[in-house]
Amino acid sequence: MPELRKDPITGRWVIISTERGRRPFAYSKVVEERKGGFCPFCEGNEKHTPPEILAYRNGGERDSPGWSLRIVPNKYPALQIEGELSPEGEGMFDKMNGIGAHEVIIESPKHDATLANMPEKELETMFWAFRDRILDLRRDKRLRYVLLFKNQGEAAGSTMEHSHSQLIALPIVPKQALEEISGAKAYFNYKERCVFCDVIRQEKDEGIRVIEENTGFIALAPFAPRYPFETWILPKTHGASFENCQKKDYEQLAKILKIFLSKMDKALENPPYNMIIHSTPFFEDADDYYHWHIEITPKLSRVAGFEGGTGFYINPTSPEEAAASLRDTTLGS
Repeated sequence: MPELRKDPITGRWVIISTERGRRPFAYSKVVEERKGGFCPFCEGNEKHTPPEILAYRNGGERDSPGWSLRIVPNKYPALQIEGELSPEGEGMFDKMNGIGAHEVIIESPKHDATLANMPEKELETMFWAFRDRILDLRRDKRLRYVLLFKNQGEAAGSTMEHSHSQLIALPIVPKQALEEISGAKAYFNYKERCVFCDVIRQEKDEGIRVIEENTGFIALAPFAPRYPFETWILPKTHGASFENCQKKDYEQLAKILKIFLSKMDKALENPPYNMIIHSTPFFEDADDYYHWHIEITPKLSRVAGFEGGTGFYINPTSPEEAAASLRDTTLGS
Protein backbone atom coordinates (compact mmCIF):
# COMPACT_ATOMS: atom_id res chain seq x y z
CA MET A 1 0.00 0.00 0.00
CA PRO A 2 1.43 3.41 -0.95
CA GLU A 3 1.55 6.00 1.81
CA LEU A 4 1.07 9.77 2.00
CA ARG A 5 3.34 11.57 4.47
CA LYS A 6 3.16 15.24 5.45
CA ASP A 7 6.23 17.40 5.91
CA PRO A 8 5.62 19.06 9.32
CA ILE A 9 7.56 22.18 8.35
CA THR A 10 6.25 23.10 4.88
CA GLY A 11 2.92 21.26 4.95
CA ARG A 12 3.86 19.52 1.71
CA TRP A 13 2.58 15.96 1.20
CA VAL A 14 4.85 13.28 -0.28
CA ILE A 15 3.84 9.93 -1.78
CA ILE A 16 5.91 6.96 -0.62
CA SER A 17 5.25 4.29 -3.25
CA THR A 18 7.59 1.31 -3.22
CA GLU A 19 5.66 -0.17 -6.16
CA ARG A 20 7.03 2.62 -8.36
CA GLY A 21 10.53 1.49 -7.48
CA ARG A 22 9.85 -1.83 -9.21
CA ARG A 23 9.47 -0.16 -12.60
CA PRO A 24 12.03 -1.05 -15.25
CA PHE A 25 14.82 1.57 -15.27
CA ALA A 26 13.52 3.01 -11.96
CA TYR A 27 16.99 3.95 -10.72
CA SER A 28 19.05 3.55 -13.85
CA LYS A 29 19.20 5.89 -16.81
CA VAL A 30 15.76 6.20 -18.33
CA VAL A 31 15.65 4.36 -21.64
CA GLU A 32 12.77 4.79 -24.04
CA GLU A 33 11.41 1.92 -26.10
CA ARG A 34 13.39 1.48 -29.24
CA LYS A 35 11.49 2.10 -32.43
CA GLY A 36 10.41 -1.18 -33.94
CA GLY A 37 10.57 -2.97 -30.57
CA PHE A 38 7.68 -4.38 -28.56
CA CYS A 39 5.20 -1.81 -27.24
CA PRO A 40 2.38 -2.78 -24.83
CA PHE A 41 0.42 0.35 -25.83
CA CYS A 42 0.12 -0.56 -29.51
CA GLU A 43 -3.09 -1.99 -30.91
CA GLY A 44 -3.04 -5.78 -30.69
CA ASN A 45 -1.02 -5.84 -27.45
CA GLU A 46 -3.95 -5.16 -25.10
CA LYS A 47 -3.28 -8.26 -22.98
CA HIS A 48 0.04 -6.74 -21.91
CA THR A 49 -1.65 -3.86 -20.02
CA PRO A 50 -4.03 -3.97 -17.06
CA PRO A 51 -7.71 -4.27 -18.07
CA GLU A 52 -9.05 -1.07 -19.60
CA ILE A 53 -11.08 1.41 -17.56
CA LEU A 54 -12.47 3.21 -20.59
CA ALA A 55 -12.08 2.87 -24.33
CA TYR A 56 -13.57 4.61 -27.33
CA ARG A 57 -14.06 1.89 -29.93
CA ASN A 58 -14.85 1.47 -33.58
CA GLY A 59 -15.54 -2.19 -32.90
CA GLY A 60 -14.19 -5.20 -31.08
CA GLU A 61 -14.54 -6.51 -27.55
CA ARG A 62 -13.15 -5.05 -24.35
CA ASP A 63 -9.33 -5.32 -24.13
CA SER A 64 -9.05 -6.17 -27.82
CA PRO A 65 -8.18 -4.27 -31.02
CA GLY A 66 -10.61 -1.78 -32.55
CA TRP A 67 -10.12 1.19 -30.22
CA SER A 68 -9.22 4.79 -31.00
CA LEU A 69 -8.35 5.77 -27.41
CA ARG A 70 -7.81 3.56 -24.39
CA ILE A 71 -7.41 4.21 -20.64
CA VAL A 72 -5.86 1.63 -18.32
CA PRO A 73 -4.59 1.64 -14.73
CA ASN A 74 -0.90 2.40 -14.43
CA LYS A 75 0.94 -0.89 -14.05
CA TYR A 76 3.17 0.68 -11.38
CA PRO A 77 0.75 3.04 -9.61
CA ALA A 78 1.80 5.85 -7.32
CA LEU A 79 -1.55 5.46 -5.52
CA GLN A 80 -4.21 2.75 -5.41
CA ILE A 81 -7.99 2.99 -5.50
CA GLU A 82 -8.76 0.18 -3.03
CA GLY A 83 -8.88 0.79 0.72
CA GLU A 84 -9.60 3.52 3.24
CA LEU A 85 -7.66 6.73 3.88
CA SER A 86 -7.04 5.92 7.58
CA PRO A 87 -5.24 9.15 8.59
CA GLU A 88 -3.09 8.69 11.68
CA GLY A 89 -0.24 10.19 13.61
CA GLU A 90 3.22 8.78 14.15
CA GLY A 91 4.46 10.89 17.00
CA MET A 92 4.57 14.44 15.60
CA PHE A 93 4.15 13.21 12.01
CA ASP A 94 0.95 12.82 9.97
CA LYS A 95 0.33 10.14 7.40
CA MET A 96 -2.47 8.28 5.61
CA ASN A 97 -2.89 5.40 3.22
CA GLY A 98 -2.01 6.21 -0.38
CA ILE A 99 -5.55 6.12 -1.71
CA GLY A 100 -6.15 7.57 -5.15
CA ALA A 101 -6.07 6.65 -8.81
CA HIS A 102 -3.23 6.46 -11.33
CA GLU A 103 -4.30 5.93 -14.93
CA VAL A 104 -2.70 5.99 -18.36
CA ILE A 105 -4.50 7.56 -21.32
CA ILE A 106 -3.22 5.94 -24.54
CA GLU A 107 -4.15 8.65 -27.02
CA SER A 108 -3.84 6.66 -30.24
CA PRO A 109 -3.37 3.04 -31.34
CA LYS A 110 -0.58 4.26 -33.65
CA HIS A 111 2.91 3.98 -32.22
CA ASP A 112 4.32 7.01 -34.03
CA ALA A 113 1.42 9.38 -33.28
CA THR A 114 2.10 12.63 -31.42
CA LEU A 115 -0.31 15.32 -30.31
CA ALA A 116 1.21 17.59 -32.96
CA ASN A 117 0.60 15.19 -35.87
CA MET A 118 -2.71 13.69 -34.73
CA PRO A 119 -5.90 14.99 -36.40
CA GLU A 120 -7.78 17.67 -34.47
CA LYS A 121 -10.71 15.29 -33.97
CA GLU A 122 -8.45 12.85 -32.10
CA LEU A 123 -7.24 15.62 -29.80
CA GLU A 124 -10.85 16.55 -29.15
CA THR A 125 -11.56 12.91 -28.32
CA MET A 126 -8.66 12.96 -25.85
CA PHE A 127 -10.21 15.95 -24.06
CA TRP A 128 -13.56 14.17 -23.87
CA ALA A 129 -11.80 11.18 -22.30
CA PHE A 130 -10.16 13.47 -19.73
CA ARG A 131 -13.60 14.90 -18.94
CA ASP A 132 -15.23 11.47 -18.61
CA ARG A 133 -12.61 10.29 -16.14
CA ILE A 134 -12.78 13.44 -14.01
CA LEU A 135 -16.57 13.26 -13.78
CA ASP A 136 -16.36 9.60 -12.78
CA LEU A 137 -13.65 10.09 -10.16
CA ARG A 138 -15.28 13.10 -8.53
CA ARG A 139 -18.08 10.78 -7.38
CA ASP A 140 -15.55 9.18 -5.03
CA LYS A 141 -15.81 11.22 -1.82
CA ARG A 142 -12.30 10.17 -0.75
CA LEU A 143 -10.75 12.15 -3.63
CA ARG A 144 -10.12 15.90 -3.68
CA TYR A 145 -8.00 16.66 -6.72
CA VAL A 146 -7.21 15.27 -10.18
CA LEU A 147 -4.08 16.13 -12.11
CA LEU A 148 -3.94 15.39 -15.83
CA PHE A 149 -0.49 15.64 -17.34
CA LYS A 150 1.67 14.54 -20.24
CA ASN A 151 5.40 13.81 -20.20
CA GLN A 152 6.63 13.88 -23.79
CA GLY A 153 10.16 12.58 -24.27
CA GLU A 154 12.85 11.12 -22.04
CA ALA A 155 14.01 14.47 -20.62
CA ALA A 156 10.42 15.25 -19.60
CA GLY A 157 10.11 12.03 -17.58
CA SER A 158 8.59 9.61 -20.07
CA THR A 159 9.80 6.01 -20.17
CA MET A 160 7.48 4.98 -23.02
CA GLU A 161 7.80 6.18 -26.59
CA HIS A 162 4.14 5.57 -27.50
CA SER A 163 2.22 8.81 -26.94
CA HIS A 164 0.22 8.80 -23.71
CA SER A 165 -0.95 11.05 -20.90
CA GLN A 166 -1.49 10.26 -17.24
CA LEU A 167 -4.09 10.98 -14.58
CA ILE A 168 -3.44 10.96 -10.85
CA ALA A 169 -6.32 11.50 -8.43
CA LEU A 170 -5.38 12.52 -4.90
CA PRO A 171 -7.14 12.56 -1.51
CA ILE A 172 -5.58 15.96 -0.75
CA VAL A 173 -5.05 19.16 -2.74
CA PRO A 174 -1.32 19.59 -3.54
CA LYS A 175 0.47 22.56 -1.98
CA GLN A 176 1.32 24.07 -5.37
CA ALA A 177 -2.32 23.98 -6.44
CA LEU A 178 -3.39 25.53 -3.14
CA GLU A 179 -0.91 28.37 -3.62
CA GLU A 180 -2.25 29.13 -7.11
CA ILE A 181 -5.87 28.99 -5.94
CA SER A 182 -5.08 31.13 -2.89
CA GLY A 183 -3.40 33.75 -5.09
CA ALA A 184 -6.37 33.85 -7.45
CA LYS A 185 -8.77 34.18 -4.52
CA ALA A 186 -6.77 37.02 -2.94
CA TYR A 187 -6.79 38.93 -6.25
CA PHE A 188 -10.54 38.44 -6.58
CA ASN A 189 -11.17 39.60 -3.01
CA TYR A 190 -9.16 42.77 -3.71
CA LYS A 191 -10.40 43.65 -7.21
CA GLU A 192 -13.58 41.59 -7.58
CA ARG A 193 -12.25 40.23 -10.86
CA CYS A 194 -10.57 37.03 -12.01
CA VAL A 195 -6.81 37.48 -12.29
CA PHE A 196 -6.63 35.15 -15.28
CA CYS A 197 -9.34 37.11 -17.11
CA ASP A 198 -7.36 40.29 -16.43
CA VAL A 199 -4.20 38.63 -17.78
CA ILE A 200 -6.04 37.68 -20.97
CA ARG A 201 -7.39 41.22 -21.44
CA GLN A 202 -3.99 42.86 -20.96
CA GLU A 203 -2.13 40.36 -23.12
CA LYS A 204 -4.66 40.77 -25.95
CA ASP A 205 -4.30 44.55 -25.73
CA GLU A 206 -0.49 44.48 -25.77
CA GLY A 207 -0.06 41.51 -28.09
CA ILE A 208 3.65 41.04 -27.47
CA ARG A 209 3.34 37.77 -25.55
CA VAL A 210 0.42 36.29 -27.51
CA ILE A 211 1.42 33.27 -29.58
CA GLU A 212 -1.89 32.11 -31.06
CA GLU A 213 -5.61 32.58 -30.47
CA ASN A 214 -8.97 31.51 -31.83
CA THR A 215 -12.58 32.22 -30.88
CA GLY A 216 -12.38 30.21 -27.67
CA PHE A 217 -8.77 30.16 -26.49
CA ILE A 218 -5.54 32.12 -26.30
CA ALA A 219 -1.98 30.76 -26.12
CA LEU A 220 0.53 33.12 -24.54
CA ALA A 221 3.94 33.31 -22.95
CA PRO A 222 3.32 34.28 -19.29
CA PHE A 223 4.82 37.54 -18.02
CA ALA A 224 7.07 35.76 -15.49
CA PRO A 225 7.85 32.31 -16.94
CA ARG A 226 9.93 29.84 -14.97
CA TYR A 227 11.23 28.07 -18.06
CA PRO A 228 12.25 29.06 -21.62
CA PHE A 229 9.22 28.98 -23.95
CA GLU A 230 6.78 28.19 -21.13
CA THR A 231 3.29 28.65 -22.56
CA TRP A 232 -0.21 28.91 -21.12
CA ILE A 233 -3.38 28.07 -23.02
CA LEU A 234 -6.42 29.72 -21.44
CA PRO A 235 -10.13 29.72 -22.31
CA LYS A 236 -11.36 33.21 -23.13
CA THR A 237 -14.63 32.47 -21.35
CA HIS A 238 -14.24 32.31 -17.59
CA GLY A 239 -14.62 28.85 -16.07
CA ALA A 240 -13.07 27.15 -13.04
CA SER A 241 -13.29 23.52 -14.10
CA PHE A 242 -12.00 21.80 -17.23
CA GLU A 243 -14.70 19.14 -17.06
CA ASN A 244 -17.50 21.72 -17.36
CA CYS A 245 -16.53 22.70 -20.91
CA GLN A 246 -18.93 22.30 -23.83
CA LYS A 247 -18.38 20.57 -27.18
CA LYS A 248 -17.42 23.82 -28.93
CA ASP A 249 -14.80 24.45 -26.24
CA TYR A 250 -13.05 21.13 -26.78
CA GLU A 251 -13.19 21.68 -30.54
CA GLN A 252 -11.46 25.06 -30.22
CA LEU A 253 -9.00 23.71 -27.64
CA ALA A 254 -8.00 20.88 -29.99
CA LYS A 255 -7.39 23.40 -32.79
CA ILE A 256 -5.18 25.74 -30.79
CA LEU A 257 -3.25 22.93 -29.10
CA LYS A 258 -2.41 21.31 -32.43
CA ILE A 259 -1.25 24.61 -33.95
CA PHE A 260 0.82 25.51 -30.91
CA LEU A 261 2.51 22.11 -30.61
CA SER A 262 3.22 22.04 -34.34
CA LYS A 263 4.86 25.46 -34.11
CA MET A 264 6.82 24.45 -31.02
CA ASP A 265 8.06 21.26 -32.70
CA LYS A 266 9.18 23.19 -35.77
CA ALA A 267 10.76 26.13 -33.94
CA LEU A 268 12.46 24.09 -31.20
CA GLU A 269 13.10 20.86 -33.15
CA ASN A 270 10.68 18.53 -31.39
CA PRO A 271 11.59 19.30 -27.78
CA PRO A 272 10.57 17.12 -24.86
CA TYR A 273 7.89 18.83 -22.83
CA ASN A 274 5.45 18.58 -19.94
CA MET A 275 1.80 19.52 -20.35
CA ILE A 276 -0.38 19.99 -17.26
CA ILE A 277 -4.07 20.81 -16.94
CA HIS A 278 -4.78 23.12 -13.98
CA SER A 279 -8.39 22.80 -12.83
CA THR A 280 -10.28 23.45 -9.62
CA PRO A 281 -10.24 20.84 -6.82
CA PHE A 282 -13.33 18.78 -6.10
CA PHE A 283 -15.78 20.33 -3.63
CA GLU A 284 -14.08 23.75 -3.98
CA ASP A 285 -16.43 26.68 -4.59
CA ALA A 286 -13.97 28.56 -6.80
CA ASP A 287 -16.21 29.45 -9.75
CA ASP A 288 -15.84 33.21 -9.21
CA TYR A 289 -12.08 33.46 -8.88
CA TYR A 290 -10.36 30.45 -10.47
CA HIS A 291 -9.82 29.95 -14.21
CA TRP A 292 -8.75 26.55 -15.53
CA HIS A 293 -5.86 26.48 -18.01
CA ILE A 294 -3.10 24.37 -19.54
CA GLU A 295 0.60 24.94 -18.93
CA ILE A 296 3.19 23.58 -21.39
CA THR A 297 6.88 23.67 -20.50
CA PRO A 298 9.50 22.48 -23.00
CA LYS A 299 12.50 20.91 -21.28
CA LEU A 300 15.19 23.22 -22.60
CA SER A 301 17.00 23.99 -19.34
CA ARG A 302 17.69 22.19 -16.08
CA VAL A 303 16.48 23.05 -12.62
CA ALA A 304 19.62 23.11 -10.46
CA GLY A 305 20.70 23.94 -6.92
CA PHE A 306 19.81 27.63 -6.98
CA GLU A 307 16.23 26.99 -8.10
CA GLY A 308 15.84 24.10 -5.66
CA GLY A 309 17.26 26.07 -2.77
CA THR A 310 15.43 29.36 -3.33
CA GLY A 311 12.34 28.71 -5.44
CA PHE A 312 13.66 31.37 -7.84
CA TYR A 313 13.98 30.41 -11.49
CA ILE A 314 16.60 31.69 -13.88
CA ASN A 315 15.13 31.87 -17.38
CA PRO A 316 17.58 32.75 -20.20
CA THR A 317 14.80 33.53 -22.71
CA SER A 318 12.39 36.42 -22.27
CA PRO A 319 8.69 35.65 -22.82
CA GLU A 320 8.52 38.40 -25.41
CA GLU A 321 11.30 36.77 -27.41
CA ALA A 322 9.78 33.30 -27.02
CA ALA A 323 6.32 34.46 -28.08
CA ALA A 324 7.67 36.27 -31.14
CA SER A 325 9.66 33.22 -32.20
CA LEU A 326 6.67 30.87 -31.95
CA ARG A 327 4.20 33.38 -33.37
CA ASP A 328 6.35 33.92 -36.44
CA THR A 329 6.87 30.20 -37.08
CA THR A 330 5.00 29.28 -40.24
CA LEU A 331 3.47 25.86 -40.79
CA GLY A 332 3.25 24.11 -44.12
CA SER A 333 -0.09 23.58 -45.81
